[in-house]
Amino acid sequence: MNGKRILIGVTGGIAAYKICTLVRLLKKEGAEVKCVLTPSAKDFVSPLTLSTLSAYPCYINFWNKENGEWNSHVELGLWADLMLIAPLTANTLAKLANGYCDNLLTACYLSCKAPVIVSPAMDLDMYEHKTTKKNIDKLIDNGVKVIESEYGELASGLIGHGRLPEPESLLKEVQSFFKNSNRFIGKKVLITAGPSYEKIDPVRFIGNRSSGKMGFQIAAALLNQGAEVVLLAGPNKEHLSHKNLKIITFESTEDLLKSVQLYWHQMDIGIFSAAVADYKVKETYAQKVKKSSEEWTITLIKNPDTLAWAGEHKKETQFLVGFALETENEIENAQKKLHKKNLDLIILNSLQNKGAGFQHDTNQISIINKEGEQINFPLKSKKEVAEDIISCIYKNI
Repeated sequence: MNGKRILIGVTGGIAAYKICTLVRLLKKEGAEVKCVLTPSAKDFVSPLTLSTLSAYPCYINFWNKENGEWNSHVELGLWADLMLIAPLTANTLAKLANGYCDNLLTACYLSCKAPVIVSPAMDLDMYEHKTTKKNIDKLIDNGVKVIESEYGELASGLIGHGRLPEPESLLKEVQSFFKNSNRFIGKKVLITAGPSYEKIDPVRFIGNRSSGKMGFQIAAALLNQGAEVVLLAGPNKEHLSHKNLKIITFESTEDLLKSVQLYWHQMDIGIFSAAVADYKVKETYAQKVKKSSEEWTITLIKNPDTLAWAGEHKKETQFLVGFALETENEIENAQKKLHKKNLDLIILNSLQNKGAGFQHDTNQISIINKEGEQINFPLKSKKEVAEDIISCIYKNI
């Protein structure tokens, strides 16, 4: 990290005291550090201490009332290779998520050209509040990396999530950012996510419970590491935005295949996480079918296999990843799929694992490569699973 320039934003939370140690650790690693504080942060940590440790002035106000010197948020934003905001209180989180700019720190955030990492820290009930969760999602949608809070005893006496990670953990996050942020620069990645809906009539369809969460998290992780991503998304409630992201929606498996055929030849990597229907309705109806008899027989026919098509048309320079959701003979079936469809990696998850699969925010996977090597992972958040997946891809490409 020698010479890396890090702008640390400190907000008014009790955990602000930990930033003194973080500044020392970053300086030991050779980084340059500047600190910008919200006005309330100075009630929790001394600006003089941070200034002494960082060897730079602490920035709190837009201008010095004594000498008229201007603290330019634009220059601070341009100076940084990375902006880290820790601790991030619920108040400042709400401001960042909604574009409010009433102090120097929020102005620096809105002016910053460098990547931004935030570490929310607050009391348990505040952290678990729906509004807080929505604001965190907004930051993620804007390309901000969010460090999840830790579980433990809080200043209020409650026990739960909301603790700011220790300075050593925050240091590892920063180190990991500089190590990994450029891993996929120049790589074009095609990702499929979500379910397909196979039409029966104008109001009915055949589908499944896939939420698309896994595919969206993989896309977010790759975007954070420099990739250009085309995301083909079935019906979902997820949100993601980034300057290097193009989202194309589909409904049926045939719609998905058309987009795959259009984009796959341009890509370096394909990650097919969509849970598309294997079968579609042979005869669809232009009008809603009325309830008239005790039985209604629908004939299903095979859908095109988008993953198989990509495998058949894969160039030697391309890397293809598929997913397998199994309920029995998991490893054997996943290995068969890997070889049959000309994949380089396959991601296996099982409905037998509690907390894994559709609709969950967590997942438990195994990754198998062409050589038969298998890595098993414990149950993790889908955000962490996405990091595991792209790290494995990086090692194998």
